[in-house]
Amino acid sequence: MPAKQLAIEGWAKPWSGPNGGACVEALRLKDGRVALRQSTDPDGPALIYTHHEIERFIQGAKAGAADFLLTRPENLTTSAGSAPERRAA
Repeated sequence: MPAKQLAIEGWAKPWSGPNGGACVEALRLKDGRVALRQSTDPDGPALIYTHHEIERFIQGAKAGAADFLLTRPENLTTSAGSAPERRAA
């Protein structure tokens, strides 16, 4: 869904850093779902997640389950030489 169809105001950057302004922005929708968009493309697509989905993602990220997203592709091999198994979305 285009982010601009959800709201013009109310988007927040839960975190920020030295990334040149390219951040993920979040918007809590009235029904409890959460929309995410790219701050550099506010009219672009928004991904919408249920409260449960976002809660589980945040819990998993805090526990280290998303650390593979920060690893360079050439380092994604295991000691056996194969890429770690990922679940399909």
